[in-house]
Amino acid sequence: MATFDEIHSAFQFVSSDGYGMNRALLCLDNGEIFYHSENGDLDELNEDDFDCDQFIEIPHKNDLNLGQNLVFEFSEQHLPNDLDLVQRIFSRRGAYGRFKALLEDRDLLQSWYDFENQRDEEALLEWARENKVELEPQRTEHE
Repeated sequence: MATFDEIHSAFQFVSSDGYGMNRALLCLDNGEIFYHSENGDLDELNEDDFDCDQFIEIPHKNDLNLGQNLVFEFSEQHLPNDLDLVQRIFSRRGAYGRFKALLEDRDLLQSWYDFENQRDEEALLEWARENKVELEPQRTEHE
């Protein structure tokens, strides 16, 4: 079994680049996570290292509808007077950089990161439930 933190880290790795560029597979037999990057700097999925009968691919944020939908949900709550501007920002390439600059100007960047992280965690927990992925209980610092 893997912990939620391990699966969340794998999710962040998968989502840190364009769709399909980074992959992570969770071995359901033992909870081990295997990583692969198309950028050539990481490949744990070759046949010699990957020894797992049952596995599931860790989703990309787009698989969980956490791309632009999340931006517009946040914008409706925190930038209701700037919705047209946000839509224009996302009509061209490089939108996330411009969106984050807007959030920084409005002193909302940390609120965005907190909102995004909360939604990521909720969606990932739901994904784990739907796919019957058993999670190892988290340990606290006091254990």
